[in-house]
Amino acid sequence: MLRDGRDPEALASAAHVLATGGLVAFPTETVYGLGARADDDAAVAAIFAAKGRPAEHPLIVHVASRAHAAQFAAELPDVAQRLMHAFWPGPLTVIVPRALHVAAAAAGGQASIALRCPAHPVAQALLAETVKLDVPGVAAPSANRFGRISPTRAAHVVAEFGDALLVLDGGPCDLGIESAIVDCTQGRAVLLRPGSLTRAEIQAAAGVPLQGRAATSARAPGTLQAHYAPRARLRQMSREALREALQRLDPTALGVAVYSRTAAAALYPTGPLKAHHRAMPDDAAEAGRELFAVLRELDTPDVDLIWVEQPPDTPQWEGVRDRLQRAAAA
Repeated sequence: MLRDGRDPEALASAAHVLATGGLVAFPTETVYGLGARADDDAAVAAIFAAKGRPAEHPLIVHVASRAHAAQFAAELPDVAQRLMHAFWPGPLTVIVPRALHVAAAAAGGQASIALRCPAHPVAQALLAETVKLDVPGVAAPSANRFGRISPTRAAHVVAEFGDALLVLDGGPCDLGIESAIVDCTQGRAVLLRPGSLTRAEIQAAAGVPLQGRAATSARAPGTLQAHYAPRARLRQMSREALREALQRLDPTALGVAVYSRTAAAALYPTGPLKAHHRAMPDDAAEAGRELFAVLRELDTPDVDLIWVEQPPDTPQWEGVRDRLQRAAAA
């Protein structure tokens, strides 16, 4: 059931569904999430079942404020508090030691918990309503089948799960790729997943050197080697390799779709491009905002291959590169 996320009655209904152990999809500034109350392991189990997600793969718990984060944490290390102060509400998730009496299912059985305070006004309003019903936080991975393309519009969620699921429509997501995730459990900052925030921004707020994934053993959402994948096989190529492949393309062969910053005429100068084509923005933030929506648009039944021009190797593009690398590995 699709409801307007700005409607107070819809928000109250969604909060009631969550409080009584049901599932609700809602928008954040990154992607749409599939939520259940985080302190109810049976409710959280319904998320894993709906998505087909392994139960040991942890979820992010969304909270209304920094104060509510303390209900899930055994402690909030200084580095986590600095990051929360700098970026909450916003697109950054911190992993901290978990209070062992709560959210075991949402944590995938780990002794740590992933926490985020989203900035989207519908998410903020929904979390405020759930607090009134004694729901301390909402566990919510992306609202799609496990391993597939994340949803950035309410229609994407309906396409995944049908009309039975209550979906709050908050319009297209502003950022379009999932939050950055930083492990703060060992008194340091370890970047487990890049997002729209750059490494430099995160490190400056953390006040300590930002370390790579090898410095932690924590499991985190969305960090499997293969993830965010369309049905069609996705391959990344340089401009030169893409141009050469298109010029060799047999129009009677498998269906091909192309997503590139290079114009179609420059990729295939000898005649009409024999593939579906979408232009990738030159701006990293805009490319991130539209990435998953474009992949869904290109992933049609007549397309078997999606060829993507490799994004620039610059800090602003790290989140987009990460999502495309994982999509290509599927």
